[in-house]
Amino acid sequence: MTQLLTSAPDFRHALGLLGACHRRIEGFNDLLLRLPTHLDSHGTDPEAMQAAERILKYFDTAGQHHHEDEEQDLFPMVREAATQQGNHEILEILDLLLAQHRDMMQAWQDLRPYLLALSQGGHVEPATMPVERFVSLYRQHVPLEDNLLLPYAAKTLTPVQVEALGNTMAARRGVEL
Repeated sequence: MTQLLTSAPDFRHALGLLGACHRRIEGFNDLLLRLPTHLDSHGTDPEAMQAAERILKYFDTAGQHHHEDEEQDLFPMVREAATQQGNHEILEILDLLLAQHRDMMQAWQDLRPYLLALSQGGHVEPATMPVERFVSLYRQHVPLEDNLLLPYAAKTLTPVQVEALGNTMAARRGVEL
């Protein structure tokens, strides 16, 4: 019964919430990978339109906020801690993560017009959709954050910093705590 009552992380648990966002990203990437096969079999049917619309909505809003949470708030906090500790591995990972964010943003801009056309009922040739590149970038990126960055942040950031991170994340989304 306690599993039924366990809630997802919220803004008071900012690092857990960032990890939960990664699970949602993985779910949308799985949906993206299934979309071309669906289009081959069914064309631009209502299910394909709805999938494209959901993917657009997520990556245009929550996905964008997630990157902002990291780039504007989490990464600077972690960079400061890693600099003070002389942790060059984390500093290099931060630089890599930022470069990956730029690559993912470009991949999103390349993929987005196809999803927009699908969401509006347009025909899209599945083989031309740059789905694999977008998904592969996230598959390289998320494990670095889950396995290195977030554990380091959990060990290094103070409760006050994590609270400030959560407050900023909530404010970015217009949520009052």
